[in-house]
Order: sequence, then C-alpha cells, then structure tokens
Amino acid sequence: MKTIRRMGVCAMLVAAVASLSACDTLTTQQRNTAIGAGIGGVAGAALGGSTLSTLGGAAAGGLIGSQVGK
Repeated sequence: MKTIRRMGVCAMLVAAVASLSACDTLTTQQRNTAIGAGIGGVAGAALGGSTLSTLGGAAAGGLIGSQVGK
C-alpha cells in the first residue's frame, strides 16, 4: 500500500511541475516560490502523512524557493 501511495505522490509532483512550466508571466522569484511550495507540500505529505505536515512542507518549500537566487 505504501508503494502505491509513493507512486501517487510522485505522479502528483510530476503533474505539478508540468503545470508550473506553463506559467510564462511569473517572475523568477514567483516561479521558484511556487515550485518550492509544491515540492515541499508533496514532501511533507510523503514524510508526515497529515494535513499539518503537508502545509508545513509547502510553507517551508515556498520560503526556501523564494530565497533561491537572491
């Protein structure tokens, strides 16, 4: 069952990255923030398995993503 869940999380990550690649009007910092939040949310869900861990991962990923390249 865990393998199926991980495959689902990976599929969601690929879908999120693919959908973000279509956003041409975002600045580099906005794009990095969105990507970081998406990856952080997926990682938080995979590691913690709760809503709180998903939100925490998304917040941390967004913060790190916004600071990359400054």
